[in-house]
Order: sequence, then C-alpha cells, then structure tokens
Amino acid sequence: MNIQNVSVIGAGSMGHQIAMLSALAGFDTNIQDVNEEALKQARLKLNKIMDKWVAKDKISIEERDLAFKRLYFTTNLNEAVRHADIVIEAVIEKLDIKREVFQKLDKAAPAHAVLATNSSTIVSSLIADATERPDKVCNMHFFFPPLVMDCVEVVKGEHTSEETAGIAMEVCEKMNRTAVLLQKEISGFIANRILFAIQNEAMALYEGGYADYKDIDKITRKALSHPIGPFELMDLSGIDVGYYVMMQQYAETGDPKDKPSKTMTDKVEAGELGRKTGKGFYEYHSKV
Repeated sequence: MNIQNVSVIGAGSMGHQIAMLSALAGFDTNIQDVNEEALKQARLKLNKIMDKWVAKDKISIEERDLAFKRLYFTTNLNEAVRHADIVIEAVIEKLDIKREVFQKLDKAAPAHAVLATNSSTIVSSLIADATERPDKVCNMHFFFPPLVMDCVEVVKGEHTSEETAGIAMEVCEKMNRTAVLLQKEISGFIANRILFAIQNEAMALYEGGYADYKDIDKITRKALSHPIGPFELMDLSGIDVGYYVMMQQYAETGDPKDKPSKTMTDKVEAGELGRKTGKGFYEYHSKV
C-alpha cells in the first residue's frame, strides 16, 4: 500500500509528537482531539520543540515549515480520518474508551485503512472485535517522548494480517524509528514488562521503608547506569498513566500483585501526576 495520509487520534503527550513524526516523514497528517484546548496546547508544544530543533541544527527552517504545512488539527473525527491510510489511536489507557473510539474509526475511515493502537499494554485483540476489520488492527507502541525515543513495538495478534504488520513496520521506518515486530501478543509487550518489574520492586522497597524514593532513584542511576530513576520516570511519563495500565492488567488477571500500590493510588487521587501537573514524587517549577 502507498501510505500518504496518517491520522492520529488524541493530542496528548503521545499523540501530538507521533503526529509530528508523521509530518516530518512527509505524510499528510491529521491530529484529532475532542478538546479544542488540547489541540491548541499541542500546537504550542510542537512549535517550541521544532524551534529548538532548528536552533540545534537538527532540522532546517524549511523542513520545520513543511512539516507544519502537512499537519492539520481538528476536533472532528470523521474529518480527521476521511482519507486516512493508517490511523494511530493515542487516547487514554482505558479499554472501554479505546473500544468506543475504534467503533467510530471503523465506520469513518476508508475500508483499506489500518487501525493501530498506541496502547502501552492493552493488546489489540481486546479491541479488534469492536471493528469489522480485525485483520487491519494492530499495536504500534511508541515510547515517550516519541520525538526522542527511537523504538516502536509493532505487535501482531492472531487477528492481524501479515500485510497490516508490514504496513505498520514500513510507516515506522519512514518516520525514522526502529520498529521491532512481536509475533505474539502479551500484555505490556517487552519493554514495559521489564520496566514494570523494576518500578514495582522500587515501589515495594520505598513502601517497605528500606530507602527514600530519592535514594532509590540515585542508586538506579549510579549503580545500574539508568538515565533516570524509576520514580523520576513515573513523574515523566505521568503517574496516572501507570495507574491505569496496572488497573487494566488487574482487570485482566485478577492478581492482587497487578493492582496499583497505595502510594500510586494516593498520588492519582490527589492529582499529583508528575511533571504535567507540577508535582508527583518530585516538585517542578512549571507544568509540562
């Protein structure tokens, strides 16, 4: 398939950056969100990032301007996907909402369009049957932040055709991202299963009183050479994101060890979600 038009659903921390990767790759790109303010903030954030890229000679002024000319912002889902060859969903990590979105996408997008979810843990087989095209449904898991992280997990379910997986891999390549194909589904995929194991152990050590979260981060950086510690990473990614992921896993497994910790639950209930709210485990001078 000759991919020319890409649509991204959701203008949050993942969606707007995936959309810019698409525009930089030369695709005509629509980014849709039900919230007009979210689209406004997405445009402002992308302008800041691209201006920094120009200042650092990562791209030219002409490349930046061309990318923005290819990028269209809209609150209208039907308009956003009308000509799409591939749609990448990047809404909140809640299964019921994703299924509702995919039902709408199935009706609004052209019959040939691939429908991909950027979910970090929810396998596409839990979503595909909400559509009449399960063979064209897969996971394309970009890592946060997409404009920095050079990796995408493309995940095939039993319902996913080889052609669909190939298209997803090709789109990643054109976006200048290293794509890795997972031939079988597993909740959390590869990177997050490893990451969650680290974060869960870090949280258990903190709640057990063995060390302060700052010291656990310090040990992780100094002894294991991780660029940031697990609590710093939770703040960066959004504590609520991890919370919803764990709630989804708990709903699937029923295993109490998959439930969010008391500390994480308290943070979410208090609205202390990390960098984006100005406070998580750490405090920040400005919201991101």
